Amino acid sequence: MARQITACGQSVIVYDDDLISHIDESLFDSARWSQSAAVDGIGSGRGKVLFIEHEDQQWVLRHYCRGGMARRLSTDKFLWMGLHQTRAFREWALLEHMYQAELPVPRPVAARVERHGAVYTADLITERLADVTTLSERLSGTAQSAAIWHSVGQLIARFHAAGICHADLNAHNIQIDSNDRLYLLDFDRGRAMDTPGSWMQKNLDRLHRSLTKLLTQSVIHFSESDWENLLNGYRSALTDATRSNG
Repeated sequence: MARQITACGQSVIVYDDDLISHIDESLFDSARWSQSAAVDGIGSGRGKVLFIEHEDQQWVLRHYCRGGMARRLSTDKFLWMGLHQTRAFREWALLEHMYQAELPVPRPVAARVERHGAVYTADLITERLADVTTLSERLSGTAQSAAIWHSVGQLIARFHAAGICHADLNAHNIQIDSNDRLYLLDFDRGRAMDTPGSWMQKNLDRLHRSLTKLLTQSVIHFSESDWENLLNGYRSALTDATRSNG
């Protein structure tokens, strides 16, 4: 990866010049993409997510939107506290760090921040993971094996061992491909932590709440024995990682 930062029109853009030969603001224009045949789908979740194709590359374009009570004030504007404190630049940098550490995350392509006085808007482009479904989608179809749950636990342990705290670990952000390889995505507000701590258990608790909520809202295949298999995979992988690092 070769990180570049450039001013472009009213925006500042960080990008990987191994993936983009020419950068301009139009790459982040969701309205333009929506009118183009290069759009391959629209994702779900907070904000607008487009699956796009550019120069034979498959990308995901996401516009940052606010949630909760803050959304009543503005749907997509955030308080400016400096370029490298913006949501897009922080997530891009964290993805870059994780991708270079060979953690299973989407490769970051580019991020844009457009300042409007005391506030800003932001967008992020990542490479699209091929042939994946979310854990929640898998669970709505059929019960997953003990081996899959064990692997999910190992996945989380791998990130925790690397000091990565996911701010919103849930069943939608864990993705599985057709060969049962697992990935994590959506690292908005995620952080690289200096030391182990209570944040690790809080990540696990958040995922458990997500699964329990899905169980009460819809028909998914999840039980406490599945959770125990996940924890067994998590604990064994974290122990192995601690021994290796020691």
